Amino acid sequence: MNRFLKLVGLIAVCLFAGASYASDAAKEKRWSDQIVDALMDGEAEYLKAGDQEFLAIYTEAADSPPKGGVILMHGIGVHPDWPQIVGPLRTGLPQRGWATLSLQMPILPNEADVSDYLPLMDEVAPRIDAGVAFLKAQGIDDIVLVGHSLGASMALRYLEQPRDAIQGLVVIGLAKDGELNPAVTLEVVSTPVLDLYGSEDQKDTLETAPERKAAAKSDTYTQKEVKGANHFFDGKEVELVEAVDVWGSAL
Repeated sequence: MNRFLKLVGLIAVCLFAGASYASDAAKEKRWSDQIVDALMDGEAEYLKAGDQEFLAIYTEAADSPPKGGVILMHGIGVHPDWPQIVGPLRTGLPQRGWATLSLQMPILPNEADVSDYLPLMDEVAPRIDAGVAFLKAQGIDDIVLVGHSLGASMALRYLEQPRDAIQGLVVIGLAKDGELNPAVTLEVVSTPVLDLYGSEDQKDTLETAPERKAAAKSDTYTQKEVKGANHFFDGKEVELVEAVDVWGSAL
């Protein structure tokens, strides 16, 4: 009941304020200011999703023309230059010929849990669409989505509907969180998927791996476990970047 009331409260606040989104805009602004001031690699870009402006970081490929573009979607409550997962991919993949665009996904206050993010799911597609449009404006048509944890669930939900602009999806540390059941979604996703996780990943990710594999379309789905990697691939960043690059390059 408490969780239900919390969700209702979040929705009510947004309606009362007349907002078209529920993400914590003040927190996004704080993240953005901190990131832009300290950004060493890549360029800050401000994209529009409806009436909301949000931060993205674009990093050009070392090769010209690039292999393609990778849209990065971080996990719960963090930002597009987070030092775990998104940071290594954002800067590592360009050295292997990919342009990367790391998006600020909708976020909530630190105390929020996954269930609190469900009302924000409608904000996800416009942000990804804005990222796709940006990459296409750079002349990049081959686009792969890469999401970590909650970002992986968001990316998977986005691909429930056919998206011709997306050639592949990499989900990292995917888990079943309440109503977010990846096995159900994988049954309808036709886009090629790499389900990447570590042997030391979180319990739910490991326990549901067979269920995800059984549910997915067998001809477009690959599951890969990286030995010794935890949920954030700490100390396994090279293996993380290599796995995404090798799979994406074979599409």
